[in-house]
Amino acid sequence: MKIRTLLMIALFLGLFAGFIWYIGWNGSMLWHAFFPDLPAGLFWAVYLFVALGYLLAMLLRRALPYRVYTLIKLVGSYGLGVLFFCILLLPVADIAGWLLVAGGADYDTVVKGIGVGVVVLLLLLLLRGSWNAWSPVIRRYDIEIEKQAGSMRELRIAVASDLHLGTIVGKRHLGRLVERIEEMKPDLILLPGDVLDDSIEPFVRENMAEVLGRLQAPLGVYASLGNHEYIGGHIEEYVERMKAIDIEVLVDRSVHVADSFYVVGRKDYAAERFTKQGRLGLDELLADVDRTLPVIVLDHQPHKLGIAAQAGVDLMLSGHTHRGQMVPNHFITGRLFELDWGYLRKEAMHAIVSSGFGSWGPPLRLGSRSEVLDIRVSFGS
Repeated sequence: MKIRTLLMIALFLGLFAGFIWYIGWNGSMLWHAFFPDLPAGLFWAVYLFVALGYLLAMLLRRALPYRVYTLIKLVGSYGLGVLFFCILLLPVADIAGWLLVAGGADYDTVVKGIGVGVVVLLLLLLLRGSWNAWSPVIRRYDIEIEKQAGSMRELRIAVASDLHLGTIVGKRHLGRLVERIEEMKPDLILLPGDVLDDSIEPFVRENMAEVLGRLQAPLGVYASLGNHEYIGGHIEEYVERMKAIDIEVLVDRSVHVADSFYVVGRKDYAAERFTKQGRLGLDELLADVDRTLPVIVLDHQPHKLGIAAQAGVDLMLSGHTHRGQMVPNHFITGRLFELDWGYLRKEAMHAIVSSGFGSWGPPLRLGSRSEVLDIRVSFGS
């Protein structure tokens, strides 16, 4: 197994290095066409800093001053977006250029013309992707749960998954979340995982709790863990800091809300890889839950919806997928998950997966939007 893992890592690194070289080679041709008197080494120095900045920042996080680390990571995050789009655009551009030159067109003219076209298209994609990432929309879902919920007939829930608070998604975007939810005036606020991006340090250092703590609802604010909380570690500290701002993180735990319904927060699926305890099965987790009342489950990754439906869950809320974040990645998430975004009725259960509020890596979205869910629930009478 170790040899296989090493071979997979070597293959990935080889492909990554190949992509880096291929994109850089294309860029160096355009650089030489427009700046023939400037050294190619200057281009490669700038290019490699942008292309590898994110990886460099993550590797040197503990060695770099915090502000230097955040700057390099920010530049590198956009660099990842540029690399991604270049992988899609450059093969088409190279084939077109080769055909034009083979047809008798002047080489320098072709390089400049196609190169400028690619750069302009890249800028447009970056601008649109940034707009989609930083301009959240509210998506509404109206569902009916046939169970009675005490004297409660209706419930309005605001849901925001995948905030990814850290060095890139910070207090400004978090403020947008608070504003959207304040406008909604929900009865209940739910955060199904990946509130943090990785390390808890930016959350603490930038005092993001000050903004996040403004989230308030009559029936409370509850969160569950996502895979990024496990990647960053410091679960206990995170839970305590959230508790200090009146947000309960439900770690394989249920709460009975207003004697009317249950909110259940599962450990993320990643707990089975990152911790010795793993996570409880749904039947064990719901053993003390009165399933004649509505049951809402926060499970960050939308795995095994059928098992949740059979266990008596009425509403399952997830995120994680980002709907691929940038096309055509949604084709991959669509194959990995039965539901990678939107709504699905599974037997009596309503499953809703959000594309998330924040972003991972580049703060860019194409084919998906930063979103907050407005879920209107009506109960049986």
